Amino acid sequence: MDVNAAVAAVAAIAGVCTGVIAMLAFRWSEREQARPTRTAQHAEAAVLPPGVDTVLSVLRSSAVVLDESDDVVKASSAAYALGLVRGGKLAVEPMLRMARDTRRDGEIRQVELDLPRRGSGRGDALAVSARVAPLGSRLVLLLVEDLTEARRIEAVRRDFVANVSHELKTPVGALSLLSEAVHDAADDPEAVTRFAGRMQTEANRLTSLVQELIDLSRVQNDDPLEDSEAVGVDELVEEAVDRCRHSAATKQITLASGGTEGLHVWGNRGQLAAALGNLVENAVNYSPARTRVGIAGRRVAAPGGDLIEIAVTDQGIGISPADKERIFERFYRVDPARSRATGGTGLGLAIVKHVAASHGGEVTVWSAEGQGSTFTLRLPEAGSAREKAEADRRSRRRLSGALRRPADFEDEDGDETFTTDDQLSAPEVLP
Repeated sequence: MDVNAAVAAVAAIAGVCTGVIAMLAFRWSEREQARPTRTAQHAEAAVLPPGVDTVLSVLRSSAVVLDESDDVVKASSAAYALGLVRGGKLAVEPMLRMARDTRRDGEIRQVELDLPRRGSGRGDALAVSARVAPLGSRLVLLLVEDLTEARRIEAVRRDFVANVSHELKTPVGALSLLSEAVHDAADDPEAVTRFAGRMQTEANRLTSLVQELIDLSRVQNDDPLEDSEAVGVDELVEEAVDRCRHSAATKQITLASGGTEGLHVWGNRGQLAAALGNLVENAVNYSPARTRVGIAGRRVAAPGGDLIEIAVTDQGIGISPADKERIFERFYRVDPARSRATGGTGLGLAIVKHVAASHGGEVTVWSAEGQGSTFTLRLPEAGSAREKAEADRRSRRRLSGALRRPADFEDEDGDETFTTDDQLSAPEVLP
């Protein structure tokens, strides 16, 4: 009896202890759930001010928001693409130092940096402009603008201006000197005649240079498909041959045309004629006397529609592998002495490249030194190019109709107009 009472007492005490422990555990659990964790505290501290997230999403610049621990709170996709953010941290040390300095004194800072291009084995750098400003009391905003393309365009512009200045200076200086020579030789009719002939040559060179500068500006700025039409390849070849017939006859060069007849391309007749004419003229200028220049067209199959190839082949001096990489640059000459002797400006192939690219095609070259060269102008055939252009127009009209606003899409007479670009746009394809 005493044993049973002792066992009952022990069981009662154990039950009471278990209940107390369970109650304490329940109270502790509730208290822990109510208490904010470090993660929650960090998230609360890292909340962006109202509207900032929306503003950052529409900015063209790469945006990064840092908290007081230099952790990334918000980063745009462009920031990741540029390699600014890695593993939740700002990966560019100079920008991180700027952010810390701004957090300390509240001053807005801006700097331009050259960063290594992410994922590129090349030695070129990424030019960026970084601006850091405080965002509230705890956060710092970093805006990064990619200046690489702007700097490249600026360098091209400077080179172009320098080249144009140099090219214009040569004939203008020659005309000035020759005019002085004519003045000094006023009593020598033979000398006057000789100097006048030289002046005429330099004046013609100056005229050609100015005209080709105008042509290059036009093909770069105008939309060739705005006044597009089906252009016969046979007509383009005939016009190019007529343009160079006199210079070819002077050097006893045979101009031979052939290939498939009845081909048509879709585009601007004037620009296409100028491009093919430049190719034939180059072939004649760089070919020795009593040789042959051939022009031939053919149709080739391609996944996006048939293409028309117009090849111009010469038996000239040829082009070295190093020069082939640069012959389509403005003012670049394979043989400067020969170019000046023939009146070349160094802009002809640059015009050809831009005309081909704006028409959705390309120009390529095969050449071997001492064996001649073949330049191939490859353009979409008239049918496929026209169908693609019309399909593009219909697609744009449908998109415009879906997003139309009466103020933008109706003129005074109530007729529909379209503010979107209605023309076929083609990416530039470098040779």
